[in-house]
Amino acid sequence: MTDWLRGKQVVVTGGAGFIGSHLVERIVEAGAAEIVVVDDLSSGSRDNLAAVGDAVRLVEGDVCDPEVAGTAAQADVVFHLAVRNIRASIGRPLENFRVNADGTLMVLEAMRAGGRGRFVYVSSSEVYGIPPAGAFTEAVLPAPTTVYGAGKLAGELIALAYRRTYLMETMVVRPFNNYGPRSHFEGDSGEVIPKFIIRALAGKPLIVHGEGTQTRDFMYVSDTASWLVELASVDALIGDVVNIGSGVDMAVIDLAELILRETGSQSEIVFGEPRPGDIPRLCADVTKVRELAPFEPAIDFRAGLGRTIEHFAVQDLAALLEREVERTWT
Repeated sequence: MTDWLRGKQVVVTGGAGFIGSHLVERIVEAGAAEIVVVDDLSSGSRDNLAAVGDAVRLVEGDVCDPEVAGTAAQADVVFHLAVRNIRASIGRPLENFRVNADGTLMVLEAMRAGGRGRFVYVSSSEVYGIPPAGAFTEAVLPAPTTVYGAGKLAGELIALAYRRTYLMETMVVRPFNNYGPRSHFEGDSGEVIPKFIIRALAGKPLIVHGEGTQTRDFMYVSDTASWLVELASVDALIGDVVNIGSGVDMAVIDLAELILRETGSQSEIVFGEPRPGDIPRLCADVTKVRELAPFEPAIDFRAGLGRTIEHFAVQDLAALLEREVERTWT
Protein backbone atom coordinates (compact mmCIF):
# COMPACT_ATOMS: atom_id res chain seq x y z
CA MET A 1 0.00 0.00 0.00
CA THR A 2 1.21 3.51 -0.80
CA ASP A 3 2.48 5.60 2.10
CA TRP A 4 1.20 8.80 0.47
CA LEU A 5 -1.38 9.36 3.24
CA ARG A 6 1.20 9.03 6.02
CA GLY A 7 1.11 12.07 8.28
CA LYS A 8 -1.83 13.69 6.48
CA GLN A 9 -5.13 15.02 7.82
CA VAL A 10 -7.94 13.04 6.17
CA VAL A 11 -11.71 13.49 6.16
CA VAL A 12 -14.06 10.71 5.04
CA THR A 13 -17.68 11.75 4.54
CA GLY A 14 -20.00 8.78 4.83
CA GLY A 15 -17.17 7.04 6.67
CA ALA A 16 -19.45 5.10 9.02
CA GLY A 17 -21.16 3.39 6.10
CA PHE A 18 -20.38 0.11 4.36
CA ILE A 19 -17.65 1.14 1.92
CA GLY A 20 -16.67 4.16 4.00
CA SER A 21 -15.85 2.17 7.14
CA HIS A 22 -13.65 -0.25 5.20
CA LEU A 23 -11.93 2.73 3.60
CA VAL A 24 -11.31 4.26 7.04
CA GLU A 25 -9.58 1.05 8.13
CA ARG A 26 -7.24 1.27 5.12
CA ILE A 27 -6.50 4.93 5.85
CA VAL A 28 -5.57 4.04 9.43
CA GLU A 29 -3.23 1.36 8.10
CA ALA A 30 -1.72 3.91 5.70
CA GLY A 31 -0.57 6.04 8.64
CA ALA A 32 -2.69 9.18 8.37
CA ALA A 33 -2.01 11.60 11.22
CA GLU A 34 -5.64 12.59 11.79
CA ILE A 35 -8.82 10.98 10.48
CA VAL A 36 -12.23 12.59 10.78
CA VAL A 37 -15.38 10.71 9.80
CA VAL A 38 -18.42 12.81 8.87
CA ASP A 39 -21.68 10.84 8.85
CA ASP A 40 -25.32 11.50 9.75
CA LEU A 41 -25.71 7.79 10.65
CA SER A 42 -28.87 7.51 8.54
CA SER A 43 -27.49 4.31 7.01
CA GLY A 44 -24.05 4.17 8.62
CA SER A 45 -23.34 3.00 12.16
CA ARG A 46 -20.91 3.70 14.98
CA ASP A 47 -20.48 -0.06 15.21
CA ASN A 48 -18.90 -0.06 11.75
CA LEU A 49 -16.00 1.96 13.18
CA ALA A 50 -15.38 -0.36 16.14
CA ALA A 51 -12.22 -1.81 14.60
CA VAL A 52 -10.48 1.59 14.43
CA GLY A 53 -11.39 2.71 17.95
CA ASP A 54 -9.84 6.01 18.99
CA ALA A 55 -7.89 6.35 15.74
CA VAL A 56 -10.73 8.41 14.24
CA ARG A 57 -13.00 11.24 15.33
CA LEU A 58 -16.67 11.04 14.36
CA VAL A 59 -18.57 14.21 13.47
CA GLU A 60 -22.27 13.36 13.34
CA GLY A 61 -24.26 15.51 10.93
CA ASP A 62 -25.52 16.26 7.44
CA VAL A 63 -22.94 17.36 4.84
CA CYS A 64 -25.48 19.91 3.57
CA ASP A 65 -25.04 21.74 6.87
CA PRO A 66 -22.28 24.37 6.34
CA GLU A 67 -20.86 23.78 9.82
CA VAL A 68 -20.61 20.03 9.24
CA ALA A 69 -19.21 20.44 5.72
CA GLY A 70 -16.71 22.90 7.16
CA THR A 71 -14.91 19.97 8.79
CA ALA A 72 -13.26 19.48 5.39
CA ALA A 73 -11.75 22.98 5.26
CA GLN A 74 -8.36 22.05 6.75
CA ALA A 75 -8.06 18.51 5.38
CA ASP A 76 -5.16 17.39 3.21
CA VAL A 77 -7.42 14.79 1.59
CA VAL A 78 -11.21 14.39 1.53
CA PHE A 79 -12.81 11.12 0.43
CA HIS A 80 -16.43 12.05 -0.28
CA LEU A 81 -18.81 9.09 0.09
CA ALA A 82 -21.79 10.71 1.88
CA VAL A 83 -24.86 9.64 -0.05
CA ARG A 84 -28.52 8.66 -0.08
CA ASN A 85 -28.96 5.30 -1.81
CA ILE A 86 -30.52 4.46 -5.15
CA ARG A 87 -33.70 2.83 -3.82
CA ALA A 88 -34.43 5.86 -1.63
CA SER A 89 -34.30 8.08 -4.71
CA ILE A 90 -37.34 6.37 -6.22
CA GLY A 91 -39.71 7.45 -3.46
CA ARG A 92 -37.81 10.48 -2.10
CA PRO A 93 -36.06 12.11 -5.07
CA LEU A 94 -35.78 15.63 -3.60
CA GLU A 95 -33.97 14.49 -0.44
CA ASN A 96 -31.80 12.13 -2.48
CA PHE A 97 -30.64 14.78 -4.92
CA ARG A 98 -30.08 17.30 -2.14
CA VAL A 99 -27.60 15.11 -0.30
CA ASN A 100 -25.91 13.65 -3.37
CA ALA A 101 -25.48 16.90 -5.32
CA ASP A 102 -25.80 19.80 -2.87
CA GLY A 103 -23.79 17.94 -0.24
CA THR A 104 -20.91 17.61 -2.69
CA LEU A 105 -21.04 21.32 -3.44
CA MET A 106 -21.02 22.20 0.27
CA VAL A 107 -17.91 20.10 0.98
CA LEU A 108 -16.06 21.48 -2.03
CA GLU A 109 -16.90 25.03 -1.06
CA ALA A 110 -15.58 24.40 2.45
CA MET A 111 -12.34 23.09 0.95
CA ARG A 112 -12.09 26.11 -1.35
CA ALA A 113 -12.48 28.41 1.65
CA GLY A 114 -9.73 26.50 3.41
CA GLY A 115 -7.47 26.89 0.40
CA ARG A 116 -6.06 23.38 0.44
CA GLY A 117 -6.68 19.66 0.00
CA ARG A 118 -7.30 16.94 -2.55
CA PHE A 119 -10.91 15.85 -3.14
CA VAL A 120 -11.66 12.24 -4.08
CA TYR A 121 -15.27 12.01 -5.22
CA VAL A 122 -16.57 8.46 -4.86
CA SER A 123 -19.30 8.27 -7.48
CA SER A 124 -21.24 5.26 -8.78
CA SER A 125 -21.56 3.07 -11.85
CA GLU A 126 -25.24 4.08 -11.80
CA VAL A 127 -24.32 7.33 -13.57
CA TYR A 128 -23.87 5.35 -16.81
CA GLY A 129 -27.44 4.19 -17.30
CA ILE A 130 -28.33 1.98 -20.26
CA PRO A 131 -25.29 -0.14 -21.19
CA PRO A 132 -23.41 -0.20 -24.49
CA ALA A 133 -22.66 -3.47 -26.28
CA GLY A 134 -19.56 -4.12 -24.17
CA ALA A 135 -18.27 -3.07 -20.78
CA PHE A 136 -18.53 0.53 -19.63
CA THR A 137 -15.46 2.58 -20.43
CA GLU A 138 -15.02 6.03 -18.94
CA ALA A 139 -15.65 7.46 -22.42
CA VAL A 140 -19.29 6.29 -22.42
CA LEU A 141 -21.63 9.28 -22.18
CA PRO A 142 -23.55 8.99 -18.87
CA ALA A 143 -27.33 8.73 -19.14
CA PRO A 144 -28.61 7.82 -15.64
CA THR A 145 -32.00 6.17 -15.27
CA THR A 146 -32.67 7.27 -11.67
CA VAL A 147 -32.51 10.49 -9.67
CA TYR A 148 -29.81 8.80 -7.60
CA GLY A 149 -27.67 8.36 -10.71
CA ALA A 150 -28.44 11.91 -11.81
CA GLY A 151 -27.45 13.28 -8.41
CA LYS A 152 -24.19 11.34 -8.41
CA LEU A 153 -23.46 12.60 -11.91
CA ALA A 154 -24.17 16.16 -10.78
CA GLY A 155 -21.64 15.62 -7.99
CA GLU A 156 -19.07 14.49 -10.54
CA LEU A 157 -19.62 17.54 -12.72
CA ILE A 158 -19.39 19.87 -9.72
CA ALA A 159 -16.12 18.27 -8.62
CA LEU A 160 -14.60 18.58 -12.08
CA ALA A 161 -15.87 22.16 -12.43
CA TYR A 162 -14.02 23.08 -9.22
CA ARG A 163 -10.88 21.76 -10.87
CA ARG A 164 -11.41 23.85 -14.02
CA THR A 165 -12.53 27.03 -12.27
CA TYR A 166 -10.48 27.04 -9.07
CA LEU A 167 -7.64 24.63 -9.99
CA MET A 168 -8.52 22.45 -7.01
CA GLU A 169 -7.19 18.89 -6.93
CA THR A 170 -10.38 16.95 -7.60
CA MET A 171 -10.82 13.46 -9.04
CA VAL A 172 -13.76 11.13 -9.68
CA VAL A 173 -13.81 7.39 -9.00
CA ARG A 174 -16.75 5.22 -10.11
CA PRO A 175 -17.00 1.98 -8.11
CA PHE A 176 -19.26 -0.74 -9.43
CA ASN A 177 -21.07 -3.16 -7.07
CA ASN A 178 -19.48 -3.87 -3.70
CA TYR A 179 -20.13 -6.70 -1.26
CA GLY A 180 -18.64 -8.04 1.94
CA PRO A 181 -19.01 -7.82 5.74
CA ARG A 182 -21.13 -4.90 6.94
CA SER A 183 -22.92 -4.66 3.59
CA HIS A 184 -26.45 -3.29 3.83
CA PHE A 185 -29.30 -5.78 4.01
CA GLU A 186 -31.85 -3.63 5.82
CA GLY A 187 -34.73 -1.46 4.58
CA ASP A 188 -34.28 0.47 1.36
CA SER A 189 -30.49 0.23 1.75
CA GLY A 190 -30.59 -3.55 1.21
CA GLU A 191 -28.20 -4.91 -1.42
CA VAL A 192 -28.74 -8.10 -3.36
CA ILE A 193 -25.88 -10.24 -1.99
CA PRO A 194 -26.52 -9.79 1.75
CA LYS A 195 -30.28 -10.05 1.20
CA PHE A 196 -29.87 -13.34 -0.67
CA ILE A 197 -27.44 -14.68 1.95
CA ILE A 198 -29.67 -13.89 4.93
CA ARG A 199 -32.71 -15.37 3.24
CA ALA A 200 -30.82 -18.48 2.15
CA LEU A 201 -29.43 -19.07 5.65
CA ALA A 202 -32.90 -18.59 7.15
CA GLY A 203 -34.63 -20.86 4.63
CA LYS A 204 -36.67 -18.01 3.16
CA PRO A 205 -37.33 -17.52 -0.57
CA LEU A 206 -34.75 -15.54 -2.53
CA ILE A 207 -36.66 -12.81 -4.36
CA VAL A 208 -35.34 -11.88 -7.81
CA HIS A 209 -36.82 -8.66 -9.16
CA GLY A 210 -37.52 -8.96 -12.88
CA GLU A 211 -36.27 -11.95 -14.85
CA GLY A 212 -32.87 -12.15 -13.16
CA THR A 213 -31.00 -11.57 -16.41
CA GLN A 214 -29.70 -8.20 -15.21
CA THR A 215 -25.98 -8.41 -14.45
CA ARG A 216 -23.68 -6.71 -11.96
CA ASP A 217 -19.90 -6.36 -11.58
CA PHE A 218 -19.06 -7.35 -8.00
CA MET A 219 -15.91 -6.42 -6.07
CA TYR A 220 -15.03 -7.28 -2.49
CA VAL A 221 -15.25 -4.13 -0.42
CA SER A 222 -11.74 -4.21 1.08
CA ASP A 223 -10.28 -4.32 -2.43
CA THR A 224 -12.30 -1.26 -3.42
CA ALA A 225 -11.10 0.52 -0.28
CA SER A 226 -7.47 -0.33 -1.03
CA TRP A 227 -7.83 0.88 -4.61
CA LEU A 228 -9.31 4.18 -3.41
CA VAL A 229 -6.28 4.74 -1.17
CA GLU A 230 -3.95 4.00 -4.07
CA LEU A 231 -5.80 6.25 -6.53
CA ALA A 232 -5.87 9.22 -4.15
CA SER A 233 -2.12 9.54 -4.62
CA VAL A 234 -2.20 9.51 -8.44
CA ASP A 235 -1.55 13.01 -9.77
CA ALA A 236 -2.51 11.90 -13.29
CA LEU A 237 -6.12 11.36 -12.10
CA ILE A 238 -6.60 14.98 -11.03
CA GLY A 239 -9.42 16.42 -13.13
CA ASP A 240 -10.31 13.00 -14.50
CA VAL A 241 -12.64 10.01 -14.02
CA VAL A 242 -11.89 6.30 -13.52
CA ASN A 243 -13.84 3.06 -12.97
CA ILE A 244 -13.21 0.56 -10.17
CA GLY A 245 -14.57 -2.93 -10.74
CA SER A 246 -13.64 -6.53 -11.38
CA GLY A 247 -14.24 -6.34 -15.11
CA VAL A 248 -16.52 -9.41 -14.90
CA ASP A 249 -20.29 -9.38 -14.52
CA MET A 250 -22.75 -11.97 -13.22
CA ALA A 251 -26.50 -12.38 -13.77
CA VAL A 252 -28.65 -12.00 -10.66
CA ILE A 253 -30.30 -15.37 -11.23
CA ASP A 254 -26.87 -17.03 -11.39
CA LEU A 255 -25.91 -15.23 -8.20
CA ALA A 256 -29.01 -16.55 -6.44
CA GLU A 257 -28.24 -20.13 -7.50
CA LEU A 258 -24.60 -19.80 -6.42
CA ILE A 259 -25.56 -18.52 -2.97
CA LEU A 260 -27.97 -21.42 -2.52
CA ARG A 261 -25.14 -23.85 -3.32
CA GLU A 262 -22.58 -22.09 -1.13
CA THR A 263 -24.94 -21.96 1.88
CA GLY A 264 -26.39 -25.45 1.33
CA SER A 265 -29.84 -23.86 1.47
CA GLN A 266 -33.06 -25.45 0.24
CA SER A 267 -34.71 -22.05 -0.24
CA GLU A 268 -36.60 -21.49 -3.45
CA ILE A 269 -36.08 -18.67 -5.92
CA VAL A 270 -39.16 -16.57 -6.66
CA PHE A 271 -39.58 -13.72 -9.12
CA GLY A 272 -41.02 -10.34 -8.18
CA GLU A 273 -41.81 -7.11 -10.00
CA PRO A 274 -38.94 -5.33 -11.76
CA ARG A 275 -37.29 -2.50 -9.87
CA PRO A 276 -37.98 0.93 -11.43
CA GLY A 277 -35.03 2.36 -13.34
CA ASP A 278 -33.06 -0.88 -13.06
CA ILE A 279 -30.06 -1.04 -15.39
CA PRO A 280 -29.90 -4.33 -17.36
CA ARG A 281 -26.11 -4.67 -17.32
CA LEU A 282 -23.24 -3.22 -15.30
CA CYS A 283 -19.70 -4.28 -16.14
CA ALA A 284 -16.61 -2.13 -15.74
CA ASP A 285 -13.87 -1.72 -18.27
CA VAL A 286 -10.86 -1.58 -15.92
CA THR A 287 -8.14 -0.85 -18.48
CA LYS A 288 -7.64 2.72 -17.31
CA VAL A 289 -7.52 2.05 -13.57
CA ARG A 290 -4.92 -0.68 -14.02
CA GLU A 291 -2.76 1.78 -15.92
CA LEU A 292 -3.12 4.47 -13.23
CA ALA A 293 -2.59 2.28 -10.16
CA PRO A 294 -0.98 -1.15 -10.53
CA PHE A 295 -3.09 -2.62 -7.74
CA GLU A 296 -4.42 -6.16 -8.02
CA PRO A 297 -7.54 -7.12 -6.06
CA ALA A 298 -6.67 -9.70 -3.41
CA ILE A 299 -10.05 -11.41 -2.96
CA ASP A 300 -11.72 -13.34 -5.78
CA PHE A 301 -15.49 -13.58 -5.91
CA ARG A 302 -15.94 -17.07 -4.45
CA ALA A 303 -13.57 -16.33 -1.56
CA GLY A 304 -15.24 -12.99 -0.87
CA LEU A 305 -18.67 -14.57 -1.00
CA GLY A 306 -17.53 -17.18 1.52
CA ARG A 307 -16.31 -14.46 3.89
CA THR A 308 -19.60 -12.60 3.53
CA ILE A 309 -21.62 -15.74 4.28
CA GLU A 310 -19.48 -16.34 7.38
CA HIS A 311 -20.12 -12.77 8.52
CA PHE A 312 -23.89 -13.17 8.44
CA ALA A 313 -24.04 -16.83 9.51
CA VAL A 314 -22.99 -16.05 13.10
CA GLN A 315 -25.62 -13.35 13.58
CA ASP A 316 -29.20 -13.55 14.82
CA LEU A 317 -30.98 -14.29 11.53
CA ALA A 318 -34.44 -13.69 12.97
CA ALA A 319 -33.40 -10.21 14.08
CA LEU A 320 -31.84 -9.49 10.68
CA LEU A 321 -34.99 -10.60 8.87
CA GLU A 322 -37.05 -8.14 10.90
CA ARG A 323 -35.04 -5.31 9.31
CA GLU A 324 -34.96 -6.78 5.80
CA VAL A 325 -37.78 -5.92 3.39
CA GLU A 326 -38.87 -7.63 0.19
CA ARG A 327 -39.49 -4.40 -1.72
CA THR A 328 -36.65 -1.89 -1.29
CA TRP A 329 -38.34 1.06 -2.96
CA THR A 330 -41.55 3.02 -2.39
